[in-house]
Amino acid sequence: MENANIDVKESDLVTAFMTHRAKLARFLRLRCGEENVDDLFHELWLKARAVETPIDRPLAYLYRMADRLVLDGRRGAARGRSRDRDWGYVHDRLSEAVEPPTAERTLIARERLTAADAALKGVGERAARIFRRYRIDGMDQRGIAQELGVSVSTVEKDLRKAYDALLSLRERLDEE
Repeated sequence: MENANIDVKESDLVTAFMTHRAKLARFLRLRCGEENVDDLFHELWLKARAVETPIDRPLAYLYRMADRLVLDGRRGAARGRSRDRDWGYVHDRLSEAVEPPTAERTLIARERLTAADAALKGVGERAARIFRRYRIDGMDQRGIAQELGVSVSTVEKDLRKAYDALLSLRERLDEE
């Protein structure tokens, strides 16, 4: 019996919505402009249908729901504008900080890459391969050990050799 009252009240809210939909649409249009009315009106309809508690004054309740939807939309739009403004500021600052590559910088980078490749070849083929599989391919040390048929300890030692060689190269390049 109690359930029947809830259905009646829910029906009253839906009935009020259907009866006063032109007024509600006009209210939304005045509050937020023509472009958002359809979306907000549809959202108001869905929210009105979802209400399960009894409502004493359904039309006032619908106007309050519509007002809240408009306010939530404005707050969301303001947050979006703020987020876009902040992103634009950060992005502009980052793009100013990053210098475009010049021919000289490209040449230096290629020379350093060649030197790093030579340093890795200097530690031996296996150590160079282990370094590449670990650092470039992202493979774990246990998987590398299984792939090459060596122990994890051997992989660790070869990685240390490669790191030492690259660290020595870095120190030499920093001195230049």
